[in-house]
Amino acid sequence: MIDRRAFLKSMASLTTGILLSSACAESGEEETVSDGLGTLLPTRKFGRTGEAVTMLGVGGWHIGEMSEAEAQKTIETALEGGVRFFDSAESYQAGGSESRLGKLLVPKYRDDVFLMTKTTAPNATKAWEHLEGSLTRLNTDQLDLWQMHSVRNPADVDERIDNGILDVMLEAKATGKTRYIGFTGHSSPAAHERVLEQTDIFDTCQLSMNLVDVSYESFIERVVPTLVERNIGVIGMKALANGGFFGGSQHGKHGTNPKVVPNRVSVSEAIRFVWSLPVSTLVTGPDNAKQMQEKIDIAKTFTGMGDDERNELIEKVEDMAGATVEFYKA
Repeated sequence: MIDRRAFLKSMASLTTGILLSSACAESGEEETVSDGLGTLLPTRKFGRTGEAVTMLGVGGWHIGEMSEAEAQKTIETALEGGVRFFDSAESYQAGGSESRLGKLLVPKYRDDVFLMTKTTAPNATKAWEHLEGSLTRLNTDQLDLWQMHSVRNPADVDERIDNGILDVMLEAKATGKTRYIGFTGHSSPAAHERVLEQTDIFDTCQLSMNLVDVSYESFIERVVPTLVERNIGVIGMKALANGGFFGGSQHGKHGTNPKVVPNRVSVSEAIRFVWSLPVSTLVTGPDNAKQMQEKIDIAKTFTGMGDDERNELIEKVEDMAGATVEFYKA
């Protein structure tokens, strides 16, 4: 516990480095800015991209799961609440999530948002197909961020590199089809470690970050320090373990397993924990507009989390850590 406390304290201290003013860094609060749509949620530095992104992002899988009417309401709620970061992937609903954003978000708001999507392509040919399809469905000629999605293990990483995925991503960036490139994964920290061993081309990385992660196959402990050291933008996800905190055992669903929320901690505590670490933005998936507003409200009232509170929360749930709650981990 002493080692963990020291580690988390060092991670928390690094969080001040991504806040966007010295005054905010001292107080543990983010700076707020406005654009043509209104006041943004607090923004944070996005690694080597030099961009500032809102601390909360919208999960694209969930947008694809909703009815079109609810998706429109959720998107509008996000924008009105100051969210400007939107996530998607070619694999979500077989392109359905991208098509939904291309219809409901991009035509009116493309210049106001940071738009990201991802590819699970196993080889270069398929990666180009995915990229062109994503651009078409998203109704844009340029992505803000394109990510190699869902690396599973070191062998998977090596295979994608051997099959030319990184070359495609570099060319996509060089030719302006995407401004930045990154990689994602949620199965095993070893996959992220292999990417970081093999290359330093990526501007961003998306990975699981939550209260139980610290106690089992931890992305926070094994990957985040290297990302910060290399100035790679950190995109957090699965702050509620993709439904696992609600007893779920499959993607985005609640279930009958022991519940972290509300039995041990609150939604607010779980999300605030992740924001107290050096994460640029947290992509979290609302089931509806009401849940989107709930997370916006948490962001608006966020202040830094002290060492004692952070460690008390971890201790409350560490006996639940493992593949039951984080069912997506290998």
